[in-house]
Amino acid sequence: MNNTYSNITGLFFGSFNPIHIGHMALANYMIEYSSMKELWFIVSPQSPFKTNTSMLDNYARLELVHRAIGDDERFKVSDIEFHMPVPSYTIDSLTYLSEKYPKKHFALIIGADNLFHFHKWKNYKLLQEKYSIFVYPRRGFPKEQCPQFPNLHWIEAPIIEISSSFIRKSIAHKKDMRYFLPQNVWEYIDEMNFYR
Repeated sequence: MNNTYSNITGLFFGSFNPIHIGHMALANYMIEYSSMKELWFIVSPQSPFKTNTSMLDNYARLELVHRAIGDDERFKVSDIEFHMPVPSYTIDSLTYLSEKYPKKHFALIIGADNLFHFHKWKNYKLLQEKYSIFVYPRRGFPKEQCPQFPNLHWIEAPIIEISSSFIRKSIAHKKDMRYFLPQNVWEYIDEMNFYR
């Protein structure tokens, strides 16, 4: 990582279908326990090649993230990938953002499970060379078995085993999931009858 950069902007990619307290806790941890000064949630579009009936519309998921972060100035939400060719690749999104915001130093946030398969990513060597990559632990993917390279930073965030799919299935079965989601997110999901 180039030490001339003091303000790192972390990029947290995901479908956020829906965003939940696990996502928010991890984002908060990244800001408080790493060199990041801000974190952007990059909402991934639904692939036209996948027919996932439980995937909310792109802008509904974007709205959920907006509601989750509220007025917390450390966080931002981006729909950049909604306007890019599908399927969207991380390297293309990072290249676009780096050109649009040349004064920002962007870093990628991924789980150890993604790091384990990092060699399968498009232009993964360029990602390794050009960007800092912050990795949070995932059960079943020990640090020792994952690839290592200079721009890699392990963040020992707590492992929170909450998944969006579990929340979606639970809501579909009429379970009250309010404490698994930021309050504004739960209220909007409930009001809109999402995932029912």
